[in-house]
Amino acid sequence: MIDKELLKSTVEAAIEGTDMFVVEIKVSASNDIVVELDSTSGIDIDTCAAITRKIEAAFDRDIEDYTLEVGSAGLTAPFKVRGQYVKNIGNEVEVLTRDGRKLRGTLVQVSDSDDAFTIEVPVKVKTPGAKRPTVEMQPETFAFTDCKSVKYLISF
Repeated sequence: MIDKELLKSTVEAAIEGTDMFVVEIKVSASNDIVVELDSTSGIDIDTCAAITRKIEAAFDRDIEDYTLEVGSAGLTAPFKVRGQYVKNIGNEVEVLTRDGRKLRGTLVQVSDSDDAFTIEVPVKVKTPGAKRPTVEMQPETFAFTDCKSVKYLISF
C-alpha cells in the first residue's frame, strides 16, 4: 500500500513556494490515489501535470502499481480546509448548519485563533413608522464544526 505520509510530503514539496494548498489526499485500499489542490489564483492542467510527474518520480510503479489523479477542488464542492474559506472572503457562500438552517450570505471574515468564520446575511427589519421593512446586512459567526457544509454560491 502507498505510504500516505510520504505522498503528502511529496505533494507539499511539489507545491512549496506557490499559493497552492492541499485540500485532500485520498488513497484507497486498491492504491487509487486522488490529490485535490486549490489556489487563490487558480490551478491549470499544466500545474496538475507537473505535480503528477513529481509524484510519479517519487513512487515507482514497478514496485507498487497505482492510479493517480491530481486535480483542483471542484467549484461546487463544499469547503474542506481553512484555505478555501480564506480564498473565498468577499464571495457569496451557502451555509448548511447542523441544526438544519440554510443561509446565503457574503463571507467576510475567517478567524485566526479559533476555527470560525463570519458571513453577512440579509435580514428584513421593520422600522417604526415605515410602510415596508428594509433589508439590512447582519453578521453571523459559525464554528467550522457547526456546519454540515459551506460552499461557494454560483450566481448568474
